[in-house]
Amino acid sequence: MENIEQLKGKVDLKTLCKIFGIGRASWHRNQNKKTQPKNQDNKTPRKPQGAALQRAYPLEHRQLVVAEMNKEENADLAVPQIFAKWLDRGIYWGSIRTLYRFLAAENQVVERRRVRRHGNYKKPELLATAPNQVWSWDITYLKSPVRGVFYYLYVILDIFSRYAVGWMVAERESLDLAQRLLLITLERQGVDPKNITVHSDRGSVMKALSLPQKIKDMGIEFSYSRPHVSNDNPFSESQFKTMKYGPLYPERFNSLPDAVSFGQNFFGWYNQEHHHSGIDLMTPAQVHFGQGEKIAEGRNELMESVFNTNPERFVQGRVKKYRVPTDVWINPPKPTQGMGVQPCIIVG
Repeated sequence: MENIEQLKGKVDLKTLCKIFGIGRASWHRNQNKKTQPKNQDNKTPRKPQGAALQRAYPLEHRQLVVAEMNKEENADLAVPQIFAKWLDRGIYWGSIRTLYRFLAAENQVVERRRVRRHGNYKKPELLATAPNQVWSWDITYLKSPVRGVFYYLYVILDIFSRYAVGWMVAERESLDLAQRLLLITLERQGVDPKNITVHSDRGSVMKALSLPQKIKDMGIEFSYSRPHVSNDNPFSESQFKTMKYGPLYPERFNSLPDAVSFGQNFFGWYNQEHHHSGIDLMTPAQVHFGQGEKIAEGRNELMESVFNTNPERFVQGRVKKYRVPTDVWINPPKPTQGMGVQPCIIVG
């Protein structure tokens, strides 16, 4: 804009706008903004003109109507309700939209109903630097032979190692079963409850798990995802996808024992044999039980030997170094300028 102003007297406006890629209307609009007065909202004030000026209500009328709407009999009514009541009494003081404008001028247009307000949910930021520091747990549906009836798979996952430290299959979602699963898993893993954070979504069972007095006395810290934010619980969601997209996952389970048998096979494979992409293609068991450093060292020695033997085959240079993750986050902080049924199978 400044360049056009400097050259405007030497070159015609149409040519200048074409050179600088600016529409003439945009240039004129920018010039008008510089010359017209602004109100407090940085908007050009608009005044009634012509016929609009003639039909504008006087200030006394507007004040009278607002006072009538603020009377006790009308204070809790919506504007359309007041408008209709006045019509039935043979009174017309303006259209519904006009009545809203009168109220808006007095900053009185607000929600009068007792509607539910969305909570201010904090973004969870959890860091694990070793196994058994942060567990993520969730429940997923398993289809039964009957349409609309499901079995429920409870899974507790260590986010550092991706190891399924505990799991259970039942015919219902139950706070008692979830509590028992958590307590047994803590005992088998030898974890001090005061040193563990258990993260989940906001399902009814998940939120209720922190309520029993026994759990409170243990000092377990609970963390919850924000509503409708699946990325706040990515490890459990990813593990369920690995299971349900696998080639052996059935369309339906014939019975509860059938679902339990599938779980035994799947979690045995997942913990002991599945080379997880999130932990540098190591198995969850290798990382969880402290074998990762040795595995990474052996891989790196092998790859170094292969590279030294045939370096020309590595056109991108040396291959990457395998390593055990040092920290795993749920929502890492942004850098600042200048993370029913008794059958129950526990793995771990």
